[in-house]
Amino acid sequence: MSLPKSVRAYSSALGPVDCDAGTFHYDAVSGRLEWSDELYALHGYRRGEIVPTMELLYAHKHPDDRERCHDIFMAACEAGGFFCSYHRIIDARVREHRVLTGGEALVEDGRLVAVEGFIVDLTSTLHWETERAAREAVEGALGTRGTIEQAKGILMGILRIGSEAAFELLAQYSQDTNIKVASTAADLVRLANSPDQAALLDAFVQELRRRSEGQAETPADKQGVPSG
Repeated sequence: MSLPKSVRAYSSALGPVDCDAGTFHYDAVSGRLEWSDELYALHGYRRGEIVPTMELLYAHKHPDDRERCHDIFMAACEAGGFFCSYHRIIDARVREHRVLTGGEALVEDGRLVAVEGFIVDLTSTLHWETERAAREAVEGALGTRGTIEQAKGILMGILRIGSEAAFELLAQYSQDTNIKVASTAADLVRLANSPDQAALLDAFVQELRRRSEGQAETPADKQGVPSG
């Protein structure tokens, strides 16, 4: 197996932006560890500033991940074959990186010959995905709130009631039917926006009012009323 001088890693989340990645080669016979230029940079160095060693490599592992990384590496060295580890490293500037390390341990006649592989910095990808998830959660919450506000407005206009009373109708229906308020609101808005569903809208509104008054219809009476 030949080790490439450089490796490129891509993140579909980040579009055309590449992930930082570097390669390493450990000669078990001589004890020599070689890093690509990218791996020096990932650990906060430039080539020539330090001599990479296994001790230095482990020193940069996050203290909480160091033992696990060592166990995975040693298991690969004993049995040979491929290994992979997701963990954290702390670079020379005390910046934390989330990385994926993958490689292969070459064992011949029960003796470790070499270990070579790559390390990919996933920090930017994980930050981007976390920000996107948070943004989507906020947008979803705002969208849900907007739908509920629209439904309240519809009830206020049809029944001539206040905002709090309109929400109580939605909440009571949700409690009785075990359907989320947002789903009930969405059904109400959908019917209100469909001119040909005026009769069903009226039936739905009356159902909400009856449930609030403790006069829920029997199943036979509820034909045509949305169920969420």
